[in-house]
Amino acid sequence: MYRLAMHPLPDSLGTMQRVLILNGPNLNLLGRREPEVYGSMTLAELEASCARWGGELGIEVSTFQSNHEGALIDTLHSSEVDGIVFNPGAFTHYSYALHDAIAAISPPTVEVHLSNVKQREAWRRTSVVSDACVYSIYGRGAEGYRAALRHLHHRSESPPTTIAYGTDPDHVGDLRIPQGAGPHRVAVLIHGGFWRDHWTRDLMDGAAADLVSHGFATWNIEYRRVGNGGGWPATLEDVGHAIDHLSEIAPQHDLDLDDVTVIGHSAGGHLAHWAAGRQSLPEGAPGSSPRVVSSRTIGLAPVFDLAAAHERNLGDGAVESFLRRGPGDQRYSLASPHHLQPLAGEQHIVHGSGDEAVPIELSLDSGIPVVVLEGVDHFALIDPSHQAWAAVVDLLD
Repeated sequence: MYRLAMHPLPDSLGTMQRVLILNGPNLNLLGRREPEVYGSMTLAELEASCARWGGELGIEVSTFQSNHEGALIDTLHSSEVDGIVFNPGAFTHYSYALHDAIAAISPPTVEVHLSNVKQREAWRRTSVVSDACVYSIYGRGAEGYRAALRHLHHRSESPPTTIAYGTDPDHVGDLRIPQGAGPHRVAVLIHGGFWRDHWTRDLMDGAAADLVSHGFATWNIEYRRVGNGGGWPATLEDVGHAIDHLSEIAPQHDLDLDDVTVIGHSAGGHLAHWAAGRQSLPEGAPGSSPRVVSSRTIGLAPVFDLAAAHERNLGDGAVESFLRRGPGDQRYSLASPHHLQPLAGEQHIVHGSGDEAVPIELSLDSGIPVVVLEGVDHFALIDPSHQAWAAVVDLLD
């Protein structure tokens, strides 16, 4: 274990210069309409926040809101921007005209919803516009707009190729290949979010784009999550399949499967270290019999011991929701890296002493070498504009 004092760096500028924030019907009522669902922020406050968040990324933000489908279509047709963040409101669920308008224009569009539409009425779970969008973000409140801006920014600086590794819509990963000849060493990225469905792989976009600049091919994977078909055993099976799928795509993309690093953040850190223990699983257990074994694993504030995390009630019951069992069940031993040691390959942990989401004690008690970053919080570890990220790159180099 060693400790570093870290200080934030300014955000870097990307190539996405102009983004339109487009809001549909009833969003003019933000702050008054069902604040328990949509939050207390007004539309004017949301637009001002988007302008500030865009400025941090070097993006000029313009905004438009309308309750009329035709006005939204006309705006999509006429906007001269590099990207669009679009909350279509209830039009999401039935407006094929908006789908066609998005599909007909060149700027990439990210669909955003303030509430977790997957956990509301059945009719809200359908989106007829998502197929025309490059990405969808929901359930994160106003911060979803910030995440959408970041996704467009990182997508612009390092465009991914999205590849399916299975049949479910969440059985996908974003592959980025560095310039130059291979074979390319590989970094598998696994996002966190306490295994819940509204947190998706966009959390690792910045890390993926930055690692490409360091010469890594990055495989930023998605998996089924609690609330969307995930949890025990689906989440574990998906992560195993996603990593093993590297053997299918390696020849085409000249990937070096003898140099595979798996990097996971938070609950993704749990999944990363668990993947390093798959060879110790009994036959028939979720994720057993791996075809691709990592040479190095780096957990960023990982949920390493599921029983200890349950005792601390991390994520308001997240562990029990994930495993669908209380402590003492066999699932804890099959799913927790703490019970699967020794793990394959090099094992490292990076954790900030200022982390309030996952206490650093879980890492210090893991038996794995820990890089402690003084004063660093939970999300700085996956922010390439923060010096905390340099500690992760140091482990890779």
